[in-house]
Amino acid sequence: MSVVGLDVGSQSCYIAVARAGGIETIANEFSDRCTPSVISFGPKNRTIGVAAKNQQITHANNTVSSFKRFHGRAFSDPFIQKEKEGLSYDLVPMKNGGVGIKVMYMDEEHLFSVEQITAMLLTKLKETAENNLKKPVTDCVISVPSFFTDAERRSVLDAAQIVGLNCLRLMNDMTAVALNYGIYKQDLPNADEKPRVVVFVDMGHSSFQVSACAFNKGKLKVLGTAFDPFLGGKNFDEKLVEHFCAEFKAKYKLDAKSKIRALLRLHQECEKLKKLMSSNSTDLPLNIECFMNDKDVSAKMNRSQFEELCAELLQKIEVPLHSLMEQTHLKAEDVSAIEIVGGATRIPAVKERIAKFFGKDVSTTLNADEAVARGCALQCAILSPAFKVREFSVTDAVPFPISLVWNHDSEETEGVHEVFSRNHAAPFSKVLTFLRRGPFELEAFYSDPQGVPYPEAKIGRFVVQNVSAQKDGEKSKVKVKVRVNTHGIFTISTASMVEKVPTEEDDGSSVEADMECPNQKPAESSDVDKNSQQDNSEAGTQPQVQTDGQQTSQSPPSPELPSEENKIPDADKANEKKVDQPPEAKKPKIKVVNVELPVEANLVWQLGRDLLNMYIETEGKMIMQDKLEKERNDAKNAVEECVYEFRDKLCGPYEKFICEQEHEKFLRLLTETEDWLYEEGEDQAKQAYIDKLEELMKMGTPVKVRFQEAEERPKVLEELGQRLQHYAKIAADFRSKDEKYSHIDESEMKKVEKSVNEVMEWMNNVMNAQAKRSLDQDPVVRTHEIRAKVKELNNVCEPVVTQPKPKIESPKLERTPNGPNLDKKEDLEGKDNFGAEVPHQNGECHPNEKGSVNMDLD
Repeated sequence: MSVVGLDVGSQSCYIAVARAGGIETIANEFSDRCTPSVISFGPKNRTIGVAAKNQQITHANNTVSSFKRFHGRAFSDPFIQKEKEGLSYDLVPMKNGGVGIKVMYMDEEHLFSVEQITAMLLTKLKETAENNLKKPVTDCVISVPSFFTDAERRSVLDAAQIVGLNCLRLMNDMTAVALNYGIYKQDLPNADEKPRVVVFVDMGHSSFQVSACAFNKGKLKVLGTAFDPFLGGKNFDEKLVEHFCAEFKAKYKLDAKSKIRALLRLHQECEKLKKLMSSNSTDLPLNIECFMNDKDVSAKMNRSQFEELCAELLQKIEVPLHSLMEQTHLKAEDVSAIEIVGGATRIPAVKERIAKFFGKDVSTTLNADEAVARGCALQCAILSPAFKVREFSVTDAVPFPISLVWNHDSEETEGVHEVFSRNHAAPFSKVLTFLRRGPFELEAFYSDPQGVPYPEAKIGRFVVQNVSAQKDGEKSKVKVKVRVNTHGIFTISTASMVEKVPTEEDDGSSVEADMECPNQKPAESSDVDKNSQQDNSEAGTQPQVQTDGQQTSQSPPSPELPSEENKIPDADKANEKKVDQPPEAKKPKIKVVNVELPVEANLVWQLGRDLLNMYIETEGKMIMQDKLEKERNDAKNAVEECVYEFRDKLCGPYEKFICEQEHEKFLRLLTETEDWLYEEGEDQAKQAYIDKLEELMKMGTPVKVRFQEAEERPKVLEELGQRLQHYAKIAADFRSKDEKYSHIDESEMKKVEKSVNEVMEWMNNVMNAQAKRSLDQDPVVRTHEIRAKVKELNNVCEPVVTQPKPKIESPKLERTPNGPNLDKKEDLEGKDNFGAEVPHQNGECHPNEKGSVNMDLD
């Protein structure tokens, strides 16, 4: 299984994978780890990434970029209308009211949704990961800004589905950064100690996000998040563009805004200048050749001027920081570190503002560009069964408070309940209990619309169906499970109705057992109980609603419903009475059954199944078209490469290996092919190029083979000659009765001599025949034939000449009645080979530590 983390940014993307015991950020086909978020459409195919960015100025109308923020938005959205003015491509409304992107593709006008455009980018990232990992990629974790709403998140998930990616989690950018920071820290406080609070600040191309996180060993909890979705590096670029547009208009009488290509070039140069000013405080030039009307333009800017120009933007930095500290009730001294990531945080003035706010230096221990992708890859590894990762729990936060509203039975008044407050832990589930006689609707919405950077506060409408009154006419208890899932999306996951069913008298089960009839999903029961306790403490009181069985109502008063937990002790009391008191008249027992109810969801932004299938099919066709076009271009390039290679070598190393007549004919064919390539063959089918290549290779291959054979043949013949000499010498030594080969049988050696003589004769004949041939003729013998002879010779001779000599075993000496046992070392100590003592000159023997004898000679 593959483990991939994708940081899909507004300007560029990064891919991180888990491999070889660590997380690695991988490079694309241009050996660049950064892949631009750009798609360009052409008459034959589409290009994505670096190649598309290179076409951004020349094909401005058909090159799409900066589309990330269009997810889940209607065309009429004020944000879309504002952004539309500065784009080089056309935005048009879709049939469903969404944002459509109109381009010319395959010489036809096409309308693509934002989901399709993002899917194209994900296709490129998926291919890059697969080429790097050498295996298919399906599971992944994709990053999204923490301020993305449900509609935007669902739109990104749809884009992943179009490409066939199984997104295990949509991860907030700041949470991914925090995970990448915390999982490697060895000095985090223990679980029972005060957590270490770290603030993460991310200013990317289009947005500014901050979050406060609490770290303990093996645990990360997001305390709060704040953001400015409209403050990023792009805004600083725009300030520079506005400044230089005004300067060029006054100085050169050129209106850069009148031509989109000129404006795009100015944008690119301003971005480069901004990066240079981050590392240089001196005056820096901005020069653009042939800017407009064949005029060159130039200007200057330094860092202090730039900061003065962007003073308004720099002031906005502190607003999210203040908001974060208010939400989390933190003080500057509570924060142990401030980690900054994102390309725009490299601007010195941005760093200074952040450091000044907290009164301490900012830290840059994380890779500013790759931190998010690496965090996503770590999360994917944690979720994947294929990798063993250190235990580390991640608790995210709900960015916007979410409430539910509903109508009462036979009442005009509405009930409202905030189910998830701001910065509530996520993912999280809660169970709400309603009293109803029939189907009812719940509407989810953001409680604070002003704080949500999205024009629609409504999340969706959920209809709980098949609800009916109890048999005695009483209202049924309906349990509704609401959840913010791992993607940060609000859902009503399940609904169930509690039915009371009378049981027969002889039913052996007790009332208590009946009342504890488990839900159909027992795995979630503990989670529900745990979560509901937290919900009880937060919930106010609402009419006819209970949170996990406990009533939460503010007038009008409704009859209090005992929870299941309260009923169970009552049942115990009833049982006690049966034991302690005289028997009474038997009452029918009641059994409680939970019946699952269907929930119909009508969400604010959701692609229909038919539309999604159509997008999947369209993407598949475009992938196939790209593949066919790549194969066609490869075939064309192969012909062009062949022409240049043979033309160059025919006047060089190949010249001696082709006769003059063939030489002229081949050169003529090469020239004709080159002319065809740049005229009629400019746009031909793949097969036409294959046929042309075969025609060239028909003449070129024999020449190439002659050259290669002439280069390799002498080396192989020399090797064969050496082997023949080696075996001939061994045969001669055998004949001269050399003791080394005396063990070899006469008949075996005759085989060696015979093989040597035959091969030598064959080699001499071949060499003589080859010497009579000119270089422009095909060789008498090929290199592979000579190698086969070497192998054949070795197979015959080598087993014979490498035969081992037979071992001669020495007779074993037995113990004699009077002599020592030579098998035992101790019996030989201080004795000679015959068991006699070996005296020293002064008559002493000195056995050494190993049992042998050391003689002391004077």
